Amino acid sequence: MNPALRDDRLPRYQRLRDDLAARINRNEWRPGEPIPSEAELGAHYGVAIGTVRKAIDQLVSDNVLERQQGRGTFVRRARFNSSLFRFFRFQSESGERRVPKSRIIRRRSVAANSAVASALRIPAGEPVISLSRLRLIDDVPLLAEEIWLQQSRFAEILEIDTAEFGDLLYPLYEERCGEVVVSAEEILTVEAANEMQARLLRLEAHAPLIVIERLALDLERRPIEWRRSRGPADRFRYHAEIR
Repeated sequence: MNPALRDDRLPRYQRLRDDLAARINRNEWRPGEPIPSEAELGAHYGVAIGTVRKAIDQLVSDNVLERQQGRGTFVRRARFNSSLFRFFRFQSESGERRVPKSRIIRRRSVAANSAVASALRIPAGEPVISLSRLRLIDDVPLLAEEIWLQQSRFAEILEIDTAEFGDLLYPLYEERCGEVVVSAEEILTVEAANEMQARLLRLEAHAPLIVIERLALDLERRPIEWRRSRGPADRFRYHAEIR
């Protein structure tokens, strides 16, 4: 039997699911690439096809893998930027839906305070990368963001010219640091803009803000990034489909 499946504390399909997830997390198969067939995986691990299928079903349910009819099973690419459209109206004056442009305002290495350390599950005081970013459409600021990354995993982020960051950070994490975001948890709160936030977003002092706090996770559910995105409440919208 494959060593990865020898622990009897969990059902065999769950152990297989966890081993496949760990291999994906190590970039053995990258987002957009196919994994081996069920028959190949069954032969490799020495398990029945039904066990492989059940493990893959779990990873599909977790949005880690996706089945493509007639082509096979592929590592799913994360599409988290679209979640912001559930909360804020990102449109041009003509009503066209747009991905906001991004501008890095500040990048620095700092010691993790207790809140950052708790979110990223690291010791307080450990070095982290702190990014401040403004997101705009037609040069109008819509979101002010604070982002924290564990420095030991993202050291290259300190070396890259900020002009190379682009408008989406997750592809940068994958391409330059080998860190892949596969899931995220979000919490929405409301607060009043402080002086700096009001100035960045061109708002009146103490204007109401919606805050989206997001914790991005890798395949093994380890925190990758913690961010807070703040935007004006009058541009807030919420959409949920309940079935």
